[in-house]
Amino acid sequence: MSQPVDRFLSYVERAGNRLPHPTLLFIWLCGFVLLASAIASTLGVSTSHPTTGELLSASNLLSGEGIARILQNTVSNFTSFAPVGTVLIAMLGLGVAERSGLISDLLSGLVQHAKGHGLTFTVVFAGVMSSLAADAGYVVLIPLAAIIFQQAGRHPLAGIAAAFAGVSGGYSANLLLGPFDAVLSGISTAAAQLIDPSMSVSVAANYWFMLVSVFVVSSLATWVTARWVEPRLSGIQVDSASEKETADEAHGSSICSSCSSSGGLKAVGIFTVLFLLIVASGLVSESSWLRQGKDVISSPFMKGIVVVISIYALLSGYIYGRISGRWRSGRDLIDAMEASMATMAGYLVLMFFAAQFVAYFAWSNLGIILAVQGADLLTEINAPAPILLVVFIFVAALINLFVGSGSAKWALLAPVFVPMLMLVGIPPEATQVAFRIGDSSTNIITPLMPYFGVVLAFAQHYKKDLGMGTVISMMLPYSMVFMLGWTLLLIAWLLLGWPLGW
Repeated sequence: MSQPVDRFLSYVERAGNRLPHPTLLFIWLCGFVLLASAIASTLGVSTSHPTTGELLSASNLLSGEGIARILQNTVSNFTSFAPVGTVLIAMLGLGVAERSGLISDLLSGLVQHAKGHGLTFTVVFAGVMSSLAADAGYVVLIPLAAIIFQQAGRHPLAGIAAAFAGVSGGYSANLLLGPFDAVLSGISTAAAQLIDPSMSVSVAANYWFMLVSVFVVSSLATWVTARWVEPRLSGIQVDSASEKETADEAHGSSICSSCSSSGGLKAVGIFTVLFLLIVASGLVSESSWLRQGKDVISSPFMKGIVVVISIYALLSGYIYGRISGRWRSGRDLIDAMEASMATMAGYLVLMFFAAQFVAYFAWSNLGIILAVQGADLLTEINAPAPILLVVFIFVAALINLFVGSGSAKWALLAPVFVPMLMLVGIPPEATQVAFRIGDSSTNIITPLMPYFGVVLAFAQHYKKDLGMGTVISMMLPYSMVFMLGWTLLLIAWLLLGWPLGW
């Protein structure tokens, strides 16, 4: 690793780790947003919505109305916060599969066939593809990647970093079309019709580019993991408790001499086939019970994929535990679920305050105002079309640090940038793909991304005193390389005149 880069990342890590405990940080951020909303409201900070022309003014959360809103919504802010329910449900099932020894035995077989760069590429690739399964990548793949890497003799935090880079940094890329493609194309079409009423942006408008991006992102992340991330992590020792826990899981067969892992795996294999047949029966036609008249991507099955995974993991873990002989009764199943939930206490406290902060920031309108004013600034830049496109990528990446929802950002930015860039010869498909590059690249370095706290909690399982600065410095090389590599790919693609999609 080059010394300047290492010094810079060390500086980022030290600066980030000087921040207080993540839970305390979110408490302070809540206070900061409350104060900033009052000041901004008093100063009359506002902007106009680029589509409707509606005046968006900073909302004072310290007013009587604001305080009433806080009191009435504190509970629902927490209970409706997306990362809370999905993570707990996923961990309920995965905890059973993990504590029965099933995951460790399966992963032992996996690491024998996928090692070194191949293992990293496989993890990142799986993370990129997981965007089809909503939030499953965050709550299923990331913790599993840590276990996979540790059993392969590598640093578990490198597994978390690689998986997070794929799941979140590579969110826009995929081999298949997904809900995000439909949402973006609909917004792009409406924006393009401001210039050309006959214009229509296809759901597959970026398909070819994103298909290639899957392999580009996976390769870049594999290189970054080996070049920067793992060398830096070599100085971070995993907590002894985590080492012991993983060792016990990995070598569970030595603890129970009468256990039959092969018998348990065969039983799980039979159950898996039956489970897949049941799922397939629910997806075979549009009227099937898991589709309810919708296509597979927008079906109840895909919307509830985390629940499906959790149920499968729970039943597989229980079958494995009983057949292998590691578990003697149903009480072991309950103990495994309770133990899994007990490890989530710190996570729940963190998520409570993170949920309040995200809600306060949205209510204050400060994020929207920042996004719109950033868009206005870009429109004032008088530059050639290719440079405008590159600048737009960086603007989208910057705005992504403050506004979490990709669809919400595009709904704000598309009416400004799609028509503007169309007038200088850039088609809406190219503007849309530039937004996707900028939006995805900085997902992994902003604490305002809802699942950032989830990743931090997973990392702290292996190093309890690990701070936010360590995670940001760990993910920053991915973010920079993704943005640079993806931008160069887009420029080359457009210069060659290749179609972005169809």
